[in-house]
Amino acid sequence: MSNTTHDIIIIGAGPAGLAAGIYGARAKLRTLIIEKGAIGGMASNTREIVNYPGFKQTSGTALTKEMAEHAKEMGTEIIKGEVKTVDLSGEIKRVVTRKKQEFTARAVILATGTLPRVLGIPGEKELRGNGVAYCATCDAEFFEGQHVVVVGSGDQAIEEGMFIAKFANQVTVIVLHDEGKLDCNRLSAEKALHHPKLKFVWNSTLTAVQGDEEVTGVQVKNIKTGEMSEIPCQGVFFFVGMIPATHFLKGQVELDDRGYVMVNDLLETSVEGVFAAGDLRPKYLRQVVTATADGAAAVVAAERYLQEKENLRTTVLEAEKPVILAFWSPEDQASLQAVSRVEKVVSELPNEYLFVKTDVTRQRMLAKKYQVTTLPRVFVLNKGEVVQTIDTDAEVDDIKEILKALIQQA
Repeated sequence: MSNTTHDIIIIGAGPAGLAAGIYGARAKLRTLIIEKGAIGGMASNTREIVNYPGFKQTSGTALTKEMAEHAKEMGTEIIKGEVKTVDLSGEIKRVVTRKKQEFTARAVILATGTLPRVLGIPGEKELRGNGVAYCATCDAEFFEGQHVVVVGSGDQAIEEGMFIAKFANQVTVIVLHDEGKLDCNRLSAEKALHHPKLKFVWNSTLTAVQGDEEVTGVQVKNIKTGEMSEIPCQGVFFFVGMIPATHFLKGQVELDDRGYVMVNDLLETSVEGVFAAGDLRPKYLRQVVTATADGAAAVVAAERYLQEKENLRTTVLEAEKPVILAFWSPEDQASLQAVSRVEKVVSELPNEYLFVKTDVTRQRMLAKKYQVTTLPRVFVLNKGEVVQTIDTDAEVDDIKEILKALIQQA
């Protein structure tokens, strides 16, 4: 077990995890990234990237290598390891790798991404990156003027197939169903069925990808007749679904019915101090640029969480005198005026209380802890426990008498 508790552990070194590493180190947080495979994740398989801001043309490998170097130069540690189990329930989170290395942190960012669902047919794994592809946005342009096979008929398969047709001279779609039946939405189906470059092979499935160093064709089986056939082609795109790499998180954080990690707008998961960034969460667009944005946002949220935890400990839980905790919002001027009014009353007392103003737009954790749903809210606390709620509409003398009485009772 590592002797030092990190501020943040990031699980996954794809674009989301690497961006989180850069931002974490930039915030002077002790940051560790654990990655089981290649640095860069799925993005490292992309041969050419031409739409990442600031890089007119690069590869996924080159771009994520730059990100990793950037993170390390800033101070983030990156290690190899496959996370086997986690215990995220306590204030100190535990992460254990397959080799039984154990690490602890005050916050965790989950950035394990997704994996393409594979058919597992001969040639699929061997020719991946050499004609076998899973991302049309990333790779379609490499098949300019060529014949490409697309596997699947859902929304992604049909819409990506039409995108690929912008480059390829022919796209053959392998469909399990009877002629004319596609799994995608009706509008896409109508467009695809009338697309001049799209051809369909019905009632069929792929049984093998052919080729030695590059794809040269596919083997197709008609599931009704059992007839086998071969289609010469230069590329095969599989769109039979993606699966989030979250198998080790079951029972730790809330997942949706597909296994994606549920988060709020701050990328907080269902567990305090645990955040999720990148493709493992439900999102509209899965691209490198959106993954890096997630990584940055998750770290900023985690940093604020850690800061709030520290403030709670030092200014509330370990305070040497009773604390008056007053919640307000800059978006609610009435709350600011009410809190200021109470603050003035407290200032007239002989140094009996510590007055702490809390902006709920910036310190959500405190607001959540004390179940603040309306403003203003003012509590008198002793060692973090609420002993009195102050009515901010009460007369000044009444507030003063309540506070004096509490001191006498202490």
